[in-house]
Amino acid sequence: MLNQVEIQSRLPGIPGWELRDGKLFREFVFEDFRRAFGFMTECALAAEKLDHHPDWKNIYNRVWVELNSHDVGGITERDFRLATIMNQIAVRT
Repeated sequence: MLNQVEIQSRLPGIPGWELRDGKLFREFVFEDFRRAFGFMTECALAAEKLDHHPDWKNIYNRVWVELNSHDVGGITERDFRLATIMNQIAVRT
């Protein structure tokens, strides 16, 4: 598990993400529902490969994501890895 100093120092490396309630948080906004759902589908496949699954919610063209490692009760390298992948997918969507 990463400490607060490590988390804060790494946040600038994942644009759009912030620390909220002990989790990495980001809201993604897309052109329409189809693109939002496509983003979620691609992220789900990536998350499954990492064996690390987001807490998320979708309403029409918006997707809200919270990441933390439930098994250790905090933010880990896996959360930053998945956040980076999600940012990359969002650019392509």
